[in-house]
Amino acid sequence: MRAEVLSVGTELLLGHVIDTNAAYLASKLSELGIDLYFKTTVGDNRERLAQALRIARDRADLLLCTGGLGPTSDDITAAVIAEVFGEDLVLDVESVARIEAWLRQRGHPVLDSHRKQAQRPRAACSLPNLAGTAPGLLLDKEGAVVVALPGVPHEMRAMYEASVRPYLLSRRGAPAVILSRRLLFTGIGESLLEDRLRDLMEQANPTLAPLAGLGVVELRITAKAPDAETAGRQMDAVEAEIRARAGEHLVGVDAGSLEEIVAETLTARGLTVAVAESCTGGLVGEMLTRLPGSSAYMLLDVVAYSDEAKAGLLDVSEELLKAHGAVSAETAAAMAAGVRGRAGADLALSITGIAGPSGGTPEKPVGLVYIGVASRLGVTAERYLFGGDRAAVRSRAAMTALDLLRRTAVQLVLPVAQPPSAVRTGEGACAT
Repeated sequence: MRAEVLSVGTELLLGHVIDTNAAYLASKLSELGIDLYFKTTVGDNRERLAQALRIARDRADLLLCTGGLGPTSDDITAAVIAEVFGEDLVLDVESVARIEAWLRQRGHPVLDSHRKQAQRPRAACSLPNLAGTAPGLLLDKEGAVVVALPGVPHEMRAMYEASVRPYLLSRRGAPAVILSRRLLFTGIGESLLEDRLRDLMEQANPTLAPLAGLGVVELRITAKAPDAETAGRQMDAVEAEIRARAGEHLVGVDAGSLEEIVAETLTARGLTVAVAESCTGGLVGEMLTRLPGSSAYMLLDVVAYSDEAKAGLLDVSEELLKAHGAVSAETAAAMAAGVRGRAGADLALSITGIAGPSGGTPEKPVGLVYIGVASRLGVTAERYLFGGDRAAVRSRAAMTALDLLRRTAVQLVLPVAQPPSAVRTGEGACAT
């Protein structure tokens, strides 16, 4: 069964309302093993809605519409469905009674516009609305099944669960499920990850799809199978191959955000952290403390933007700043060591860079960022060159710093015979 979701409402096109209904229906169709090939959004316009319905009818077996079933003049979904499928509109007597009873129980007057909601194509059946007034409808004609649901999310979900899901279960044929697994990667770009996994991405089932973010890449494995156990085995086999090729960059499977993974890592190991930020202006500290329970690991976050603040708050020597500049590996290392000493933390992060759009030079261009890490393992500082505007540079720097923090925290569980005394600097890979 091939499905299409058609969302109706000019407010969706204008961006005034986020279409959560389409995402909900997509997830529910996956649970039933029904392939969703298209999502379409159209405004409250009779001609364009009719065109969208005709296109969907020709390419899908199942069309799920949301929106346009209310009492106002721009609610035209039922009428246009009737027109496209050559049906007369009739008034559903049972729906009229339900609407009137619902309104009277709440002390609302019953208007003719309310009764309009009870209209349906003659060959369609009405779907009762358990959470509002507008009934849905289901029409099975010309090899296509059309289901119209209210646009109000809680009404739509209640109607789907009560009426649509049981119907689809009876019509879908052989049982099937479509399941997905999310793998989160850091320290590798989308293009390089795809290059390593190109042959896996060309297979039909399970499928692989990358999604790039700022500093992270999400890889989705999706399998279609007769049951969840079989789909799980299919995804296990693909995941094992992915780990063999890019496992050093994998940080989580069906996990939350990177900051949630970092928080879990720190908490599980009982580690504390301090942060010194310049160009990110407190962004790393905000990410580390946005989760409940962050007081268990977060001790200090210093935003030292000026050279004077770096010297006064983080004990970065003025001689070092003069010799190497604020944006340098040496300064990043000194900032990390300084904030760790001030807080008495197990490990510390520092960030200094040029976020732009101005301030860059040929030697130190916009996007240049140094990230320092200090722990009992020693002090390191790595160089990165991030692309994008100011917000992108800051976000990529923060995400990369969090991943360095996570990697260092994992290493801290290993015994160290003799911590290095010298500052080590390294060249970091660009995470774009």
